[in-house]
Amino acid sequence: MKTALRMLGFLCLLFAVNICSAQSAPSQDQTPPPAGAARPEGHAYSGMYSFLKDGEFVQITVEDGGRVTGFISRYGEGESDKGAFLDQFFKTGKLEGNNLSFTTDIVHGVAFEFKGSVQRGEGKTTQDEGYYVLKGTLTQNTNDVNNKVSARSREVVLKSFPQDAAPAGTPRK
Repeated sequence: MKTALRMLGFLCLLFAVNICSAQSAPSQDQTPPPAGAARPEGHAYSGMYSFLKDGEFVQITVEDGGRVTGFISRYGEGESDKGAFLDQFFKTGKLEGNNLSFTTDIVHGVAFEFKGSVQRGEGKTTQDEGYYVLKGTLTQNTNDVNNKVSARSREVVLKSFPQDAAPAGTPRK
């Protein structure tokens, strides 16, 4: 009986690993589409992009139906979190054509909102930095101790990381 239960547990684990691997497998498209070719599927835009400072990044995953999930990893700037690495997960996100928008959860009184588009950048292949860029308006909403919200907007161009590279400080697998 114990052997059968162990075998069943092993098979369940193997099944779960295969499902997770299939869902997170990176795109194999390594070359740009020929001129005049159809636009890539939204899934091709999934990946890591630079954020505001060196070492910070945005991870986006485009799912079926244009739903976008992801997070921003950034350094804290407040008195209590100065220099700490913070992850802010998307509360909402969507991709319609190449128009991208997302908002993050509030972390330490700060939330972000992005409205813009995904465009082809200067990279020649997905293995080059900037093959895709997120270009648009990034708004940083900050709550102070009195719950007063201040918003600061700026135009940004966030470059995709090379597809086979990990961000600085992240171990490669």
